[in-house]
Amino acid sequence: MKLGERRSSTPEAIEYRTGDATRPEGAGPRIIAHVCNDSGKWGAGFVLAVSRRWKPPEQEYRRSFENGRMLHLGEVQFVPVDRDVTVANMVAQHGLRRSRGAPPIRYDALRAALTEVARVALASGASVHMPRIGSGLAGGRWEDISAIIAETLSDRGVPVTVYDLPRPSP
Repeated sequence: MKLGERRSSTPEAIEYRTGDATRPEGAGPRIIAHVCNDSGKWGAGFVLAVSRRWKPPEQEYRRSFENGRMLHLGEVQFVPVDRDVTVANMVAQHGLRRSRGAPPIRYDALRAALTEVARVALASGASVHMPRIGSGLAGGRWEDISAIIAETLSDRGVPVTVYDLPRPSP
């Protein structure tokens, strides 16, 4: 398949690995995509691993909420952290908790953010790396999220790797 060619949306187009998404494997430009909320709160979930490794993604996110400013659902901040690694702060979670039974993940915002990540990845020849975004604290269903990832990234020829942390030894 050539870069940019479409194929049917299948979550099987995503490569799964055991490892740490803050240490993306492979060569060339790499984008680490993760979900942030629209409330200006940074401090739980995968963002903690990002902050332990690099300070600029958190600093850029927090700076966006200073003096009454804010980030809106569907927006993405691209923050270079290493020579070939950029972190994509994707705003796809509304608030922090369930509202009227609905999880905080917003699938339309995730689709918009991943579409922007795909545009940047295709323009730079980058691969995209992530944990199982939106399915932890954001409360989303992985089968729905993986279909959105396939539709917005994999089907457009962007290589995607999803990392699961190793299980602790007994």
